Amino acid sequence: MADVRLVGVQKAYGDVPVLRDIHLHIHDGEFMVFVGPSGCGKSTLLRTIAGLEEITGGQMFIGAQEVSQVPPAERGVAMVFQSYALYPHMNLYENMAFGLKLAKMPKAQIDAAVQQAAKILHIEHLLQRKPKDLSGGQRQRVAIGRAIVRQPEVFLFDEPLSNLDTALRVKMRYEFAKLHEQLKTTMVYVTHDQVEAMTLADRIVVLNAGRIEQVGAPLDLYEHPCNLFVAGFIGSPGMNFIPAEVLQASAEQVGVRLPDGAELHCAADGRALQPGQALTLGLRPEHLVLGGADNRLQAQVNFVESLGGTTFAYAQFPGMNDDDALTVELDGAMRLKAGDALALSVPAHRTYLFDAQGRAVPRLVDTAQRQAA
Repeated sequence: MADVRLVGVQKAYGDVPVLRDIHLHIHDGEFMVFVGPSGCGKSTLLRTIAGLEEITGGQMFIGAQEVSQVPPAERGVAMVFQSYALYPHMNLYENMAFGLKLAKMPKAQIDAAVQQAAKILHIEHLLQRKPKDLSGGQRQRVAIGRAIVRQPEVFLFDEPLSNLDTALRVKMRYEFAKLHEQLKTTMVYVTHDQVEAMTLADRIVVLNAGRIEQVGAPLDLYEHPCNLFVAGFIGSPGMNFIPAEVLQASAEQVGVRLPDGAELHCAADGRALQPGQALTLGLRPEHLVLGGADNRLQAQVNFVESLGGTTFAYAQFPGMNDDDALTVELDGAMRLKAGDALALSVPAHRTYLFDAQGRAVPRLVDTAQRQAA
């Protein structure tokens, strides 16, 4: 096993920067997940670690070795791609053994490595089959097994579940978690699916336009986003954003007025704020509740999604963009229709505030309140 350190890493294609001054330490044995919108640089960053892309600035270390100029085969990493890339004319055993044969490993060692990987992945009974005879999940296991037999110091996964159907993705997330627990090897995983990120990661790296916006444990990013971008990206459905104006501010509370005149109290450190200052109020759909005496909001339902256990109401709210709606997550037993009025409230410790530059105003989240919520 090994850690991975990136020091001021940059990548550009000609004059077009793709990665901008990346500083990151992936700890030995950690499961690190890169997330971000399409084109943010997450796959490029993974490929630079693999050595498939050359960096144009900075340094990269795997363990104690500086690897910026080291060929991919000598970096001690193994990569699993979105495409399974299996040899169709070979059975599974041959697919998993192929790289070891090229490395001229003794036959007995190859057999032991393949059998051990197959046992870990529960595909021992499939080793004589061809890839065409397998399901998508089984093919992905073979691709992972091909990486396991190399016994790398670092595993790299580039959206390995994106070709699978929803039910199989859920099962494979569980398999990835078990695999990491069993191998205890450093793993770096790229995905556009934040559910995968929240489920699997020890820590998440949120990327935007080639820069790291924030690094942290999944719940830390969810509860304490550092800016508007992270707040809007982490969480499903996404956070609601409403223009607000500071009424009063102290070290423990910020009072704000919304475009419809509603006044809310937010548990935040407002010592850097001034009355009249423009802010953005962030409210997660799952934190809005029906009724309540404090921090009340009024909205009108536009559209309803009933998913059985959960109901999502999309409502008009003054000040929000025309393309946006106030999203409210409710119990599935709730029966609503377009045109219904919603009387909502939100606890003060469940509010988020962001300044004009998009930076988060420090929140004061009371532990007892959070545990009771």
